[in-house]
Amino acid sequence: MKVTLLGVGASAGVPMIGGRDGSGDWGECDPHEPRNRRSRSSIVIESDDNQHLLVDTSPDMRSQLLACRIPSIEAILFTHSHADHITGMDDVRILNRIVDRPLTAYATRQTLEELGRRFGYAFKPWSPPGFYRPVLVGEAVEPYQTVSIAGMAVSLFNQNHGRIDTLGVRIGSFGYSTDVVKLDDAAFAVLEGVNTWVVGCFLRKGPHWTHADLDTVQTWVARLKPRRTILTHMGTDMDWAWLQANLPAGIEAGYDGMELIVTE
Repeated sequence: MKVTLLGVGASAGVPMIGGRDGSGDWGECDPHEPRNRRSRSSIVIESDDNQHLLVDTSPDMRSQLLACRIPSIEAILFTHSHADHITGMDDVRILNRIVDRPLTAYATRQTLEELGRRFGYAFKPWSPPGFYRPVLVGEAVEPYQTVSIAGMAVSLFNQNHGRIDTLGVRIGSFGYSTDVVKLDDAAFAVLEGVNTWVVGCFLRKGPHWTHADLDTVQTWVARLKPRRTILTHMGTDMDWAWLQANLPAGIEAGYDGMELIVTE
């Protein structure tokens, strides 16, 4: 199984809009380090039979898929309905054209309802031929359910994200936990035994009420003991070089386009 980190940035990306000359607000991130340039968080999981599961449709989805050379998408899983995870929706129509069919969108019932309110046109029945708009078929899923998606057994679990909950993902020895501030015992039970864990870490100096900070993530890692932990959904105080120099063995900063080969 191959996992591609399409983007590893928080909701505003790095750099954020602004800066003294308008070229971007980098915070504590070195603008000369290309791995500090972060688009919004999303991943693609490629199965052993070359099917592709897209997790979230970020506003940067088009450029991400092109940069990472993703040829097609067979299904989409939405972790939640925040804008930085869904507003690439209109470019799904091109993904429809590639596979010449509607795509199944897996999400909780609450997330599907919100997607329907914001993108109702994407969930209308398809009238072939062609795709002038995105066409999705919603499939409601729940935490602590295992679903077959794109040829893979996908186990889902609940994550607290402040005011709302999000879906975490486990496939084989791989785990994905973006947009999370608290994990309960049930979530840790699903993650137990993961070898590779991609986890959101917004701040180096926390805490934050909706996103985990570095100290929190290190506490989780000490409990789970994955072989490899990769940080995602990072803000502007998470400088790549500082993280590489100061993180303990087994934890590293992700970057846009990073590829992970996950074996059992």
